[in-house]
Amino acid sequence: MAEKILVIDDDAMNLKMAEFILKRDYEVVCVSSGREALDYLTQSVPDMILLDLHMPEMNGLEVLEKIQGMEKVCHVPVVFLTADSERETEIKIFQAGAMDYIQKPFLAEVVRHRIGRLLELYHLQQSLQQEVEKKTRQLKESSERMQRLSVQVMLSLASAIDAKDAYTKGHSMRVAQYSCELAKRMGKTGREIEDIYYIGLLHDIGKIGIPNAIINKPGKLTEEEYAVIQSHPAIGAEILDNISELPDISIGARWHHERYDGTGYPDRLKGAAIPETARIIGAADAYDAMSSRRSYRDVLPQQAVRAEIEKGKGTQFDPVIAEHLLAMIDEDKEYSLREK
Repeated sequence: MAEKILVIDDDAMNLKMAEFILKRDYEVVCVSSGREALDYLTQSVPDMILLDLHMPEMNGLEVLEKIQGMEKVCHVPVVFLTADSERETEIKIFQAGAMDYIQKPFLAEVVRHRIGRLLELYHLQQSLQQEVEKKTRQLKESSERMQRLSVQVMLSLASAIDAKDAYTKGHSMRVAQYSCELAKRMGKTGREIEDIYYIGLLHDIGKIGIPNAIINKPGKLTEEEYAVIQSHPAIGAEILDNISELPDISIGARWHHERYDGTGYPDRLKGAAIPETARIIGAADAYDAMSSRRSYRDVLPQQAVRAEIEKGKGTQFDPVIAEHLLAMIDEDKEYSLREK
């Protein structure tokens, strides 16, 4: 099917000349005013528009502005027809968004060659744009699949970690959720909250390297066994250090047992030297430990948990984070934030 060209010119002779030159290669539609052209464009979409610059009632620049506001035809290339040769006219034409212009009076071979070249260029641009959009969609779909896979892998790892300890079912998920709530209350961005969730999910991954007999020992641990337990932050950090997509993911694993007063482990970091994310996860981890069952006790009463958080402000916990955690506890009238 021949490509369609809409010619807009108030001069009947110019319309006849344009049709005579182009009808051999294209389907040509001629109209004599901007208003007639706009009415036509509501019904049909040409492959190119040739637009006279100087017309009564509505000049070419005004018509082009209207066309650019029409969703179905705003992409159609527009070529101005003008007898003007001033540089200012050329600047106005291109600033308005036209693809090119053709000088009047028409020279048949020049018009055919110019129109053919411009249509070829336009179709090439459209093909490239479509290819870019296709590749972008594919990359987005691939990225979304990889993100879903990554989340599923992290959830599986978190479940595997919790499965090692008979007394911490769902611990990693709860710590991730509590950490997110703390981060929200601290005014973190959506991306920061999402990252903290993933970091919280895998904060205990180092327990994979701890023997089950020690993790699930019902009685008191010996000093040697406790030292083995204390190695899990370093093991976890080593496992996660090579994940480049989320470079901070090892922070929670390594430092969630540090204390604000510097008496924690493994590095005895103090105060602001403990990364804020680790301070958040550490508080969430301690809260869940108290609000969950253990081999030696049941879930602690909510007021007992609150008293321990209050007592640990400035010693075990960052005081600002502790205040947010206390607010969470005070708002949890039904004590739903605990192991069920």
